[in-house]
Amino acid sequence: MSVVRIVAVVCLAQTLAQIGAFSVPALLPAFIDEWGLTNTEAGWITGIFYLAYVAAVPVLVSLTDRADPKRIYLLGVALITIAGLGYARFADGFWSALAFRALWGVGWAGTYMPGLKALSDLVEGPRQSRAVAAHAASVGLSGAASFVIAGTIAAVFGWRWGVAVGGAGAALALVLMAVFLPARPPAPARDGGPRKPLLDFRPVLRNRSAMAYSIGYGVHTLEMSALRSWVVTFLSFTAAATGAAGGAAEWLTPTVVATAMGLLGVWASVTGNEVSIRYGRRRLILTVMMAGIAMAAGIGFSAGVSYPLAAGLVLAYAVLIWTDSSSLTAGTAGSAEPGERGATLAVHSTLGYAGGFIGPLVIGFVLDLAGGASPFGWGMAFLAVAAIAAIGPLAMLILKPKGLTGDR
Repeated sequence: MSVVRIVAVVCLAQTLAQIGAFSVPALLPAFIDEWGLTNTEAGWITGIFYLAYVAAVPVLVSLTDRADPKRIYLLGVALITIAGLGYARFADGFWSALAFRALWGVGWAGTYMPGLKALSDLVEGPRQSRAVAAHAASVGLSGAASFVIAGTIAAVFGWRWGVAVGGAGAALALVLMAVFLPARPPAPARDGGPRKPLLDFRPVLRNRSAMAYSIGYGVHTLEMSALRSWVVTFLSFTAAATGAAGGAAEWLTPTVVATAMGLLGVWASVTGNEVSIRYGRRRLILTVMMAGIAMAAGIGFSAGVSYPLAAGLVLAYAVLIWTDSSSLTAGTAGSAEPGERGATLAVHSTLGYAGGFIGPLVIGFVLDLAGGASPFGWGMAFLAVAAIAAIGPLAMLILKPKGLTGDR
């Protein structure tokens, strides 16, 4: 199979697997009202996806150094199918929703990085960075669309159908990858000797370049997850608090903003990787990280000013968050030693989704600490995210990661 077809198959499958990923954050205001959730409980329902991912990904992704990544991928999409359809059929409160979202996170752990591992094993050299960017774009496009798809279907048929589409998409991804993805034997160990124990990540932790990109990815995912999990709730509050009936709020609804945010993020991610190739990966990452921290420090306070302002800041912040996404992941994959790419991506993904788990919880916890949803509460919640995000540029400055083959 040609490189173009391999990239097309993997990216289409990732699109289908991700099509319902953010249906739960998109419908979070409905769950809060229907089940009487606190903000902290709502944060757990969105955040448990990432915690389950973190628990499963070290094993599942490390196994791709020892087994065909295709087998791990098929397990992952099977679990997403069960989780999506199970949430749609059986979730009726905090604990059942938590269980199905946790299973969804385990499924995504067997899908996202194993899919990327399969792709990066089959596409080597300078084309690898662009293949990784295409992979990130497919995930981003589908994740963006999941907001408006879930919101539109839920408005007509109810929220259960809005969530069920995620399980159906994963089932299609399973068929696609089972039929069309080529088999790939694992690469030999770097020194040709016996392999290290499955969960021995010491060589990866000593790889300063890979760790710099991975820590940066953790901060990136923390910000992205916090924004994606709470954007609909934040903008719904802003519309109500500012009396934004009609005008921009009528056509630029919270779910439409969330979808536009994801689409802009895809463009920013692909563009950011091209800028990294031409002008320097570390320079690009540091610039957008610092700009994102400044934006996060003020965005929450816009909830008391105007809905159009808040929506505009959300979109601008999203562009900054996503700009370094592909650059960071390609940096990690390209920095991995032969025979250790699966383990390296496991560490990368674990740090990333640990940040993804923390982000939504930080927002919910600070909101409750500040007395509930208010312009001050939202301001402090996003300010807390900005403070944690400062870890990213510090890691880049201290560890000084290297550029990749093809970077100028």
